Amino acid sequence: MTVQTLWGYVHMFVYDTGRDLMAKGIIPAANMLPEVAYVKLAWALGQSTDLGKVKDLMLTPIAGETTEREPYNGYLIFQGGIPEVEAFIKKFHK
Repeated sequence: MTVQTLWGYVHMFVYDTGRDLMAKGIIPAANMLPEVAYVKLAWALGQSTDLGKVKDLMLTPIAGETTEREPYNGYLIFQGGIPEVEAFIKKFHK
């Protein structure tokens, strides 16, 4: 399970549907993009046919495909940042 946005994480325990999917063995891919998850899954299945090992490989970052945390202003980084927004955010995040 991946996100469809550039920023954010998969939170599988918020709603019943997510919990149901987890019970069926869905692997929550943190903030990995869908295209990256697809390629990584193909690579992981090429490494092992053991589903436990595949899950471990999917959840282990090997090339920066997931991050532990995202910056509070990450959504602005790729847009070059907006000076007015940066000034506003710095008032609260020091």
